[in-house]
Amino acid sequence: MPHLFRIAAIALLVPLLSAAASAQAQLTVPRIPQSRGEISLSFAPVVKKAAPAVVNVYASRVIRQSRNPLFDDPFFRQFFGDQFPGMESRERVQRALGSGVIVDPSGIIVTNYHVIEHADQVKVALLDKREFEAEILLRDQRSDLAVLKIKDAHERFPALEFGDSDAIEVGDLVLAIGDPFGVGQTVTQGIISALARTNVGISDYSFFIQTDAAINPGNSGGALVDMSGRLVGINTAIYSQSGGSIGIGFAIPVNMVRVVLASAQSGGKAVKRPWFGAKLQNVTPEIAESMGLKRPSGALVADVDPGGPAAQAGIKPGDLIVAVDGQPVDDQASFGYRFGTKPIGGIVQLSIERNGKSFTAHVRLASAPEGALDEITIKTDTPFSGIKAVNLSPAVADELRLDTSAKGVVVLDVADGSAAESVGFKRGDIIVSVNDQKIEKTRDLERVTRERSRSWKIVLNRGGREIAVVLRG
Repeated sequence: MPHLFRIAAIALLVPLLSAAASAQAQLTVPRIPQSRGEISLSFAPVVKKAAPAVVNVYASRVIRQSRNPLFDDPFFRQFFGDQFPGMESRERVQRALGSGVIVDPSGIIVTNYHVIEHADQVKVALLDKREFEAEILLRDQRSDLAVLKIKDAHERFPALEFGDSDAIEVGDLVLAIGDPFGVGQTVTQGIISALARTNVGISDYSFFIQTDAAINPGNSGGALVDMSGRLVGINTAIYSQSGGSIGIGFAIPVNMVRVVLASAQSGGKAVKRPWFGAKLQNVTPEIAESMGLKRPSGALVADVDPGGPAAQAGIKPGDLIVAVDGQPVDDQASFGYRFGTKPIGGIVQLSIERNGKSFTAHVRLASAPEGALDEITIKTDTPFSGIKAVNLSPAVADELRLDTSAKGVVVLDVADGSAAESVGFKRGDIIVSVNDQKIEKTRDLERVTRERSRSWKIVLNRGGREIAVVLRG
């Protein structure tokens, strides 16, 4: 008896992890193939060119599980000794499987951030079944990309040539190459179903290529190539009710990959992106009607940082950005991608509409000011133990997508299994005050967490909302 599935089931985004020949449309009559060439069309030449540069990525990390605090009680140990399992700390290994693409003959590989997130050991396997250890050169959570390098490489590896993701079109044929479900390298074929998908919610830069080429868990970090065997995207996620492919897959455009790769090759540990210095919002149908627009499109400037590049270019709240260097901007995410893929040091031209008039603004491409981060890690026996925190600066606010006008100390990371994680602290939380003491710098947080207290009154700013909690010791 077949199983019945709820039609209204919520679809989940499952982390995974060109040019088509054109012909004039014409009415044809079915007929028997007249030559061997007519029945032997194949993608094999493209696969032979691209497949050797696609690798399997095996990531692992050791998780240490602390013993129960009860076992530290002398009274408990006096009566029960060491007879219980779990008296000592235990370790377990967590593994992840994905794919990657060799993008430089020296052994540099691009994969997804979520494939190697928290990994302390990474191995890659080539198509010829050879395995190598790899080091992580750069992790970029915002784009969900990471760059690896094969260790002790003494040869030139097959590498994929980059295409231009801005040049591909809906309907172009593409191939997806990766390792779905760990069964081994697999090639699937499809078309570009859509471009500039911005409502996916996978990463900060939601501007994805959509394809119907079958991709599944394990394809994360694999290649999306055009019919010339050039890399046009990194397969990243699928839209699915079951976890398997239903023909809706998403890939990060290769033009975003270029930015992350360039940062890694220059020796950077973080991606340097241009800072705009303004807060944007999408144009709703109601806003479009109030502004007299024909359709709800563009990125609306909601607020401008007085010292940022946007202000210096003369951009004001209420301005509507409709294009970046001639490329159309449909919404806030579209602007973020177009602007974020520009190289630092140049000038970008923004097409602006203000009060029914159009003009061009020239914005300087510069990174956000770092400021004095004064990074600290809290180790005291408090609810904050395991937090890595820094002072809030324009650069930190831009990286974490926070309001630059916010004040306080921001949580950069929370250690696995720590007290802070169990309490519920998250990356991007801004600690405003603790026990009614204002937290403006990391030294304030460090001082407060050295104090003994039976209860902790904590005020956080999370996503623009203030949250107040009281924790009992």
